[in-house]
Amino acid sequence: MGFDVKLQEYVFADDVPFESCHASTLVVLPNGHVIAAWFGGTREGADDVAIWLSRRGEESWTAPVKIADEESEPHWNPVLFRDGGGKIWLFYKVGKKIRSWRTMYIVSEDDGLTWSDPLILVEGDSGGRGPVKNKPIVLEDGTWVAPASIELDTWDAFADLSYDNGKTWTASGLVPLQHSGEIAPGGQVPPVPEASLQGKGVIQPTLWESEPGKVHMLLRSTSGSIYRSDSEDGGKTWSAAYATELPNNNSGIDLARLDNGVLALVYNPVGENWGKRTPIVISISRDNGSTWGETLVLEDAPGEYSYPAIVSVGEDVYVTYTWLRKRIKYWKLSVTG
Repeated sequence: MGFDVKLQEYVFADDVPFESCHASTLVVLPNGHVIAAWFGGTREGADDVAIWLSRRGEESWTAPVKIADEESEPHWNPVLFRDGGGKIWLFYKVGKKIRSWRTMYIVSEDDGLTWSDPLILVEGDSGGRGPVKNKPIVLEDGTWVAPASIELDTWDAFADLSYDNGKTWTASGLVPLQHSGEIAPGGQVPPVPEASLQGKGVIQPTLWESEPGKVHMLLRSTSGSIYRSDSEDGGKTWSAAYATELPNNNSGIDLARLDNGVLALVYNPVGENWGKRTPIVISISRDNGSTWGETLVLEDAPGEYSYPAIVSVGEDVYVTYTWLRKRIKYWKLSVTG
């Protein structure tokens, strides 16, 4: 039981036209090829930061190419998503300040070889609609659910819902937060006493559907633990966020649900707000996230190994993450047992 490692490698080496890279995303094509994207430039938040992409065929990765670059504005947090019709969407944030991000998107109809002109996802957006870091999921009834959040005076998560294959989007209510000494809206009582949040809140959800209409999210938090919220109505409303047993360093996480219901989560198991970003591990749950068992360490050296992305095809999982802000690391594994 556990993992069978099939491949681990870097997406690119040192000879690239950017000094720093971060926040990777990936999608697997029907032919088994993989597309990865990330933001790269002088440093995070610099005006020259753009969105870059590479693809892996049978043997190796192509050289990175720039696919989104609006002049004099930093780009952030690309998210790749392949819809049921075969189109590949790339969502990304643009803006000098996180609190005033706007979400842009481009679409490819030829497996990422060419891309449309950029469009804004939601007119009038300020703060970031649609997926903030992790991939949308498609529910049993066809609804697209994008994991979203905003970073203002407090950090809040929500879901962005599309009932027409990405043409329009409707934001859910915010995930209720119960800070220390507060009662969550509606008097909702979190199921564990550790639910009271410290710090600003929760952001950057990762989603899965366990049964038709039952949707769940795990969340990055400022409270030393990964938090969770659950929805019984397809993501329209959410329970009060509550702490899980999983530590969190206030850095990004991501999760994939395999066809057999197993959950695979990639994260830094460090229970300290703004804690170190090493090690990075992948853990699995066989009971819908109630408990987490088998764990594989992907990196444990000093440095930063962070902001993972994970997708699954059958029993295989595909992972990318930031490697020292200099490269993107890629793994292909199968979940055994």
